Amino acid sequence: MAWTRYQLFLAGLMLVTGSINTLSAKWADNFVAEGCGGSKEHTFQHPFLQAVGMFLGEFSCLAAFLLLRCRAERHPDSSVNPQQPFNPLLFLPPALCDMTGTSIMYVALNMTSASSFQMLRGAVIIFTGLFSVAFLGRRLALSQWLGILATIAGLVVVGLADLLSKHDDQHKLSEVITGDLLIIMAQIIVAIQMVLEEKFVYKHNVHPLQAVGTEGLFGFVILSLLLVPMYYIPAGSFSGNPRGSLEDALDAFCQMGRQPLIILALLGNISSIAFFNFAGISVTKELSATTRMVLDSLRTVVIWVLSLLLGWETFHPLQILGFFILLMGTALYNGLHRPLLVRLSRNRSPAEEGEHERLLGGTQTINDTS
Repeated sequence: MAWTRYQLFLAGLMLVTGSINTLSAKWADNFVAEGCGGSKEHTFQHPFLQAVGMFLGEFSCLAAFLLLRCRAERHPDSSVNPQQPFNPLLFLPPALCDMTGTSIMYVALNMTSASSFQMLRGAVIIFTGLFSVAFLGRRLALSQWLGILATIAGLVVVGLADLLSKHDDQHKLSEVITGDLLIIMAQIIVAIQMVLEEKFVYKHNVHPLQAVGTEGLFGFVILSLLLVPMYYIPAGSFSGNPRGSLEDALDAFCQMGRQPLIILALLGNISSIAFFNFAGISVTKELSATTRMVLDSLRTVVIWVLSLLLGWETFHPLQILGFFILLMGTALYNGLHRPLLVRLSRNRSPAEEGEHERLLGGTQTINDTS
């Protein structure tokens, strides 16, 4: 069935805003400007402040949820279903995981390329699958285990591409390796977040926009408060500011004042995360979760191509191989192969179908006698 204009708009919105989210964060990281007190020019490396902005974007999803609820009260709509009473503090543990994982990923984005950042985030499948078995008592199908193995192989190939690529002064080999490892480590925390949400939150039939917005509220408030002690905590080589502290928000604001385009990049990051979450949830509702997964994979291609065109990274053929292996792993884990198998079975000729049944019968006989 052909997509409607509204469905095409949602798919395009998800693809564009999802790509802008990563590219705008990397764009901000590439700027060089003076800091406070006449300090010399240095790159904009403020991952924790960027994470605060991201949570502000997630927090704005609450406004979208409230608008939907008001609309549902005036015109009955299945998009906002009645909810069971729940304690908002249920969102605190997932929000803490989100805060930690996002902060680590923004630190890593300063060290590696935008395309590798996006591809390596596929590692979340590995840890989500393992944790769902361990803590949710779920049994994974054979295709899901194969998807996990394919994802591991894809991560190895992407890692090799980073090792063999040319490195400039901004991204030294040691930093690239550290950044890649931090991204994979962050996916462990993201997987814990997903398991917590499934086990404790979504059983209350919470609307996804409300869940994202509430976690954004917790993350925004907590991380904003943590910026104060971070100003005084020494970070050594991990610091990107002249004071050598874990985060220097004052230095970030001084750099924004001297280079206004940084503000534009941060606003792009904040607004894109809000629209991306809304579009993703709408795509799942209007189309399917499989379509959402495919679009999410396509944005990796968009990020990679634009990063090459902008000269932010150099081309390496291994990245193509790594991307397709990761894509295959994601497809297997999410069951994207099943509709294809169903279609192939429908296209069998009667003779082939009879042969298939005969083989199945023979297999069943062997199993019965063993």
